[in-house]
Amino acid sequence: MLDRTARRLIDPALNRMGSALAERGYTANMVTLTGLALGLFAAAIIAIGHPGYALIPLLASRLADGLDGAVARATQKTDFGGYLDIAADFLFYGAIPMAFVLMDPSAHGAAGAFLLTAFYFNGTSFLGYAILAEKRDMQTDSQGIKSLYYSNGLLEGTETIIFFILLCFFAGSFSVMAWIFGSLCFAGGVLRIYAAHQIFGND
Repeated sequence: MLDRTARRLIDPALNRMGSALAERGYTANMVTLTGLALGLFAAAIIAIGHPGYALIPLLASRLADGLDGAVARATQKTDFGGYLDIAADFLFYGAIPMAFVLMDPSAHGAAGAFLLTAFYFNGTSFLGYAILAEKRDMQTDSQGIKSLYYSNGLLEGTETIIFFILLCFFAGSFSVMAWIFGSLCFAGGVLRIYAAHQIFGND
């Protein structure tokens, strides 16, 4: 729900930074992979029991995730770049909950499995919607200019990053927060399927 507002606030700065990186020879794919590496590094720090120290690489990873699109807009957007970006995002979003499970499997295992299942379901509803939207030549820029159709959701990237930050600050409450956030993810996926039925259900 917050992505549209966040985009309006951060896109001008990201576009300036992206143009500067492009002028220095950085490509969008390089920035995407750098962001993924930082995100996986943050997950590794969490897994060994230091979630507070993971905040800096985690936030740097999400900055890179915003910058890769800005670099692409300043140079050349490619279908593969968009594909790589979404694949890296999904790996990052799975790695952080998994890291908390590895940090304390007995305390976090069930809640972490539930959260990852919710992410899997919500992500599938998102990508499936994008495929159907592409078949109908639907367009939207509500989440910024993307390589695929980004349907609105109950929980989007901004909310997920806030959730991850809260987990790093309050790791002892991981299970409670994971059950709550996972339930909201399931609700968001169901709502997206309902919306898809309203738009595509008469085919």
